[in-house]
Amino acid sequence: MRYFVGIDLHSDSNYTGVIDKKDSRIFGKKLPNDLGVILKELKPFKKEIEGVVVESTYNWYWLVDGLQEAKYKVHLANPAEMQQYSGMKYTDDKWDSYWLAHMLRLGILPEGYIYPKEIRPVRDLLRKRTMLVRHRTAHVLSLQNMVNRNTGRKLKVNDAKRLSEEKISKLLPDEHLIMAAQSDKAVIDFFNERIERIETVVVKEVKLRYPYEELLTVPGIGKILGITIMLETGDINRFPTVSDYSSYCRCVASKRISNGKKKGEGNKKNGNKYLAWAYVEAANFMRRYSESARSWHQRKESKTNQIVATKALSNKIARACYFIIKDQKPFDPKKLFQ
Repeated sequence: MRYFVGIDLHSDSNYTGVIDKKDSRIFGKKLPNDLGVILKELKPFKKEIEGVVVESTYNWYWLVDGLQEAKYKVHLANPAEMQQYSGMKYTDDKWDSYWLAHMLRLGILPEGYIYPKEIRPVRDLLRKRTMLVRHRTAHVLSLQNMVNRNTGRKLKVNDAKRLSEEKISKLLPDEHLIMAAQSDKAVIDFFNERIERIETVVVKEVKLRYPYEELLTVPGIGKILGITIMLETGDINRFPTVSDYSSYCRCVASKRISNGKKKGEGNKKNGNKYLAWAYVEAANFMRRYSESARSWHQRKESKTNQIVATKALSNKIARACYFIIKDQKPFDPKKLFQ
């Protein structure tokens, strides 16, 4: 007898359902999020289990890793693609778990990517760096705005990062403003130190490897940004087309158009927000180092605005990187900006 398992996972509990090849419900129970308990409940069916489906939006690492170590064939459901029969009046966790198992049995389960366990900690460390960079940027902007409001001077980003407490006290006219600016500067210095530590560890432990080495030929993509793109992308072959990759990088507008009119929007959160950030960063850097990119961005900005132009440039870079990785050819600005 072949069995199929569906696990609807939540933050503090899960519902585990088991069906056979005839869709008969063999087992169903709400369980605590304890790997030992789950493995104990599945043990009587283990030899006949064809696969286990886990559906979760964020907290699946421990369960998927534990099931794989226990020699189960694990599938990660893609929640954004899950669609049940329309017109259903009532569903719950119990129903959802059996539905997962049912789709696995039929071979129509929309699956997510199970990122390799061994490299996942480094990827998550780089994600922490991204968060720190964003917080640092918020305090840099706060310091710039304070100086601009009270002195009329426009402070460049690098100048704001290099300001000393002595220079701040001379720059601002009031002791309260000085204390506020020094607080921003202290936080910026703290973030700088933490970001540098993370970058040192990542560069020491991870190198750009095949097929991602050619990313460094792209103006604006350095080691850290290249490693970020490599770790967030994973296996490039999981994206059949460049459009799939561009969509995953959130470079595609979430719109539904009919007869030239907007009829609605899809899920804007579909895709990888870290890749979206990485390619926007690449676009901003490319404008500095590539005359072709700067000219293209200026033409686009004149027709729309700076945000739309930067996002459009990030889309072009993401699509170019897809082919650079796939075809193992260096960056060619003539192809991108012809």
